[in-house]
Parts: sequence; structure tokens; C-alpha cells
Amino acid sequence: MTTTTPSRHWLIEDFLASIVVFLVAVPLSMGIAIASGVPMEKAAAVGILTAIVGGIVVGSLAGCPLQVTGPAAGLAVIVSQFIEQFGWDQLAVIVFFAGVIQLLAGLLRLGQWFRAVPPAVVEGMLAGIGALIFASQFHILVDDTPPGTGKQFGGVINLLTIPEAVYKGLTAPEHRSAALVGLTTILIITLWVNLAPRRIRFIPGPLIGVMLAAVLAALLDASVKYVQMPDNILDATGRISFDLDWSQMGLSLILASLALAFVASAETLLTATAADAMQQHAPRTNYDRELLAQGIGNSICGAFQLLPMTGVIVRTATNIQSGARTRLSAILHGVWLLLFCALFPQVLRLIPVSSLAAILVYTGAKLFKWRNFATFWKLGKGEFLVYVATMGTIVIVDLLTGIVTGVVLALLRLLYIFSHLDIRLDLDHEGRKANLYLSGSATFIRLPKLADTLLRVPSDYELHVHLENLTYIDHACLDLLTNWEKQHEKAGGSLVLDWESLTAKFRPIARNSRNHEHSAADIRS
Repeated sequence: MTTTTPSRHWLIEDFLASIVVFLVAVPLSMGIAIASGVPMEKAAAVGILTAIVGGIVVGSLAGCPLQVTGPAAGLAVIVSQFIEQFGWDQLAVIVFFAGVIQLLAGLLRLGQWFRAVPPAVVEGMLAGIGALIFASQFHILVDDTPPGTGKQFGGVINLLTIPEAVYKGLTAPEHRSAALVGLTTILIITLWVNLAPRRIRFIPGPLIGVMLAAVLAALLDASVKYVQMPDNILDATGRISFDLDWSQMGLSLILASLALAFVASAETLLTATAADAMQQHAPRTNYDRELLAQGIGNSICGAFQLLPMTGVIVRTATNIQSGARTRLSAILHGVWLLLFCALFPQVLRLIPVSSLAAILVYTGAKLFKWRNFATFWKLGKGEFLVYVATMGTIVIVDLLTGIVTGVVLALLRLLYIFSHLDIRLDLDHEGRKANLYLSGSATFIRLPKLADTLLRVPSDYELHVHLENLTYIDHACLDLLTNWEKQHEKAGGSLVLDWESLTAKFRPIARNSRNHEHSAADIRS
């Protein structure tokens, strides 16, 4: 009896959680597909089909049991750029190879490496994506086309023309109704998130917003654009074609696949890490298995001309907060999506496009966190620079360039940290003493500077070396100190250095260096 009761309890919890996640996934999946630049006649169906594959296929195989996979706002920008550059048909090739790359990464056990992305780069990426989504969807919110679409510096153009979109929404009859529907959606979501009673707050705000916006559009008999959904959802799928001019496009497509695999994997594994922190019921994430599952899911999506997918934080958090205990919840949410679209496609046709755009305007604003500027400034100017450069380059140029810029700057900052050493020598001529203060990282790169400083110490002085602000010291610098100590003592001077604390702080290096002096008596630890 005691063995079956928990299982029944978990089954009920997973069932209820899957319903809530399903309700969140419906508007988000369609909205993200539209934001990704999928042809409008296919967008809603393609977004939901991607979520179905993410739920049923990836959910069954995932290394993070409670993570929900589907089309992600974080990929909308890069997917939109790929569609503009290569076309809708070629996107399938990119998604397919991105899945293969993820699959190989999982087989090679590279899961942990994909997590090694500096926080400043990740937050800068999310902020840049949020700004781009906000800018482009603000125009769709008023049933207009983003003016930066397909243009160089398109993100900047979309941002700068937001006042124009506001003006159209206020004055142009063909845009006014859509603007009203979109703004109503944002207002409802905001009020629901902040004021809804706790007992009914499990109902997703975006769903309430879309439902009421659809009612408003119907009551006003508004001339707005509505979601297009085929009677048979599978009509939106296609088949991948490798009949391309590989001599002209091959390298570009492979590089695009690598970029997509990197971004999707980083977002997935960071979401999985967040999921582990939010729950105490399911096993911890197996990162390599998660990569394998994502690779299989994206390969399938590529083969049938769907969107790429990642683990998504909003649906994952909703899943956990709704009480999910096992992977069954994520799987069932995909089943409900499939049944709903198969049985009630006409319901989705009642949803205004501007209300879906409004959800993404709200999402984009949430991704752009103003407090991060203060957070990274407090962490240091280097972290702040990486954050701002990543975000700015994504907005001004493109997502891939922004990520590369951020990673390169983070590596340069790391190189600076490991090569930067502040050396200060104070001489007390009356007491015939000297104090040497070392701060930073003492490596062979700074060996000449350290050696020059030691040469400035008079031969008969007592030198005190202060190491409390030293973060690292390598074997070469320790050898220099021990050899200098030996020569300095022969010249009538002395060296005062707390070898015990040094050995405790950098035990392997210090021990090897002193052993290298072939005198056990010199080791004071």
C-alpha cells in the first residue's frame, strides 16, 4: 500500500501540471513562431508542432526530467536572421545539422563544457535578444511589418521606429484596432501576474490575456489579423532537401548550424541548471543525456521543416511550480497540444496575431533586466564591459557576432586576470628593511618585472614579502624567490616570507618549488 500511494499521487500531480504547461505553451509556441519569421500561413502550426516534438520525444529522453522543451524566444532572433539569409527551406538543413552536432556533443560527453559560458555573456545575450524581440514585435502588435526586416542594422531600425508604430496605433484606422487588442493583452497579463488571487494564479497570464483579447476583437468586430491554422496540422510540415549548391552555401550553412547548436545547447543546459535549483523531487540533470535528447529532437524538427527547440525557462518553471514530479508532465503537455490542434483547430483561428505579439513584447521586456547594469558594474568593470558589449553587438549587428564578441572579451579578461600582477616595493633606509607587496597573479609572464623589482633591494636589507593579496603564483615565480633568497642571504641580507601560509594557499606549487631547492630544512610547513 505504501509503495503504490506515492505513485498515484505523483500521477495526479504530473497530470495537473501538464494541463497548466499546455495552456502556457499554446500562445507562446504560436507567438514565437511568428516572431521567428516563419511564413504566416504556417507559423502557428509549425510552432505548436515543434512544442509537440519537444514534449513527447525530448520529454521522453531528456536528462533533466522536469525541463520542458519547445520553441524558444531566445532562438527567435537567430532563426529570423537565418530565414532572411538562407530562406525558409534552407532553415531545415541548419536545424537538422544543429541537432546532429548536439547529438555528437552528447556522445562525446561535452555537456559540462556547454555550461562554461560566462554569466555576463549569457545575461548580455538574453538582454540583447529581449531588446530585439521587443522592438520587432512592437510593430507586429499594431499589425505592421517591422521596418528593419531583412536590412542591415535591422534591430536598431526597429528600435528607433517604435515611436512611428505608436503613432500608427493611435492615428491609423487599419492599425488602431490591433494596437487596442495588443495593449489590452499586455495590461491583462500584468494585472493577472500582480493581482490575481493565489488560488487561481496557476492559470497562465498569457492564456487569460489571449482569451480576453480574442473576445474583445470579436465584440468590436475589429479588422485585425488572425492566426492561420490548417484543418490538418500536419499540412504545415515539409521534408528537408539537401539538393543545394554546397560549393556556394555549404560552409555558411555549417557555420550557421554550429552557431545554432551552441546557442540552443547553452540555453538548454542553463535552464536545466535552474530547474535543478528549483526542485527537490526528480534526479539531478544528466547533461550529456540532455544534449542527446535535444539533438534527436532538433534533427527531427529539421527533417520535417519545423523550428529549432531548447529547454525553455518559463514553461519549465511553470511545470515545477505546478507540482510536476516526473517527466510524464512534459510528455503529457505534448500530447494535449497534439489532441487540441487535431480536434479544435478552429479555436486557434479566433486568436488575433497582435495579442500573440503582445505576449512577446511583454516577454522581451522581462528578458531585458535593467538591474543587470548595476549588478555587473558592482562585479567589476571587466564584467560590465563583457555584458554591455555582448548586448550591444547583438542589437546592432547580429546574435552570433554578439556571442562571439562576448566570449572573446571574457577570454581576454581572463587572460588579463591571470597575467596581471601589481608589485610595490617600499624601502626603509633607516631600518634597512624593505617591504614587497604582491597583488594579483604571479606567473612567468610577469617574471621579468618581479626580477627587476628584487634587483632594487639593497644586498644587506631584510626583505618582507607580503602575499595576502596574491591570487595565484606559479612554479617559475616561486623558483625566482627561493633562488633570490639564497643569493641575498650570501650577500648579508635576509628574506622574511611566510612559507607556511604560502604552502597552505598554493600547496602543490609551493611544495614542488621548495623541494626543487633540495633542502628539506627550507620547508617550514
